This record gives sequence, structure tokens and C-alpha cells, in this order.
Amino acid sequence: MLPIVLVIEDDDTIQGIVEDALSEGGFEAAIATTGEEAVTLLKGRLVAYRALVTDINLLGRFSGWEVARAARDVDPNFPVVYMSGVAAHEWPAQGVPNSIMLQKPFAPVQLTTAISQLLNGLSVVGSSRD
Repeated sequence: MLPIVLVIEDDDTIQGIVEDALSEGGFEAAIATTGEEAVTLLKGRLVAYRALVTDINLLGRFSGWEVARAARDVDPNFPVVYMSGVAAHEWPAQGVPNSIMLQKPFAPVQLTTAISQLLNGLSVVGSSRD
């Protein structure tokens, strides 16, 4: 059974790129299009998600920052990878500790590498907040 990664992204094109990258990297993607949907899925605990990949600017009330904090409420060590084209500069102040920010556009392999590093507990030099 492949590890399931919860992806929050409302752009269909980026969803496809992320799904393909995760599939090629040995993960299964579960897609949510709003922060509210993602928080409901995380708190419901019906699926054992292994990591969260979230855009920052989302449809609905919650931002990616807020979704990541909700994920950490469920599991304080939950791996979080942020993706953003415009909000990356806010990551040092808004991002959860030991997360990774990928600036859009990024190479698909960067995504699977980031998730693998977080899942394996490797320190991510220059990319994680402590």
C-alpha cells in the first residue's frame, strides 16, 4: 500500500503535476481543493495520511498556513510541504517548524525529495524552520 499524501491545490493543472510527481515517487495523492475540506479530512482520521502538501492561497476561509497548523494539532510531527508562487516570503514567519517551502514553479522531483526527507526525519538544511 502506497503512503497517502494529502494535497491541497485548487488549480487543476498543478494538481495533475503534483499527482504525477507523487505517483512517480511512490506515493498516492488525495486531493482537496479547499482548506476546510483538508482540515475535515485530517481531523476525521479516516485515512492515515503520511504528509501534507499545500498551496498557501486557497479557496475558502483557510490558508495553507492554517491547514498546516491544523495538521500539527492532529500530529505534532506531521510532515508539511508548502507550495507557493507568491507567498514564499511569508514562510519564515507563518510556516510550521520543520516544514519545507517549494517556490512555484518547481521540478516535480523536488516535491518527492522534500516529502521523503521529512518522512525519513532528515534535517533539511536551508529549507526547514526550527
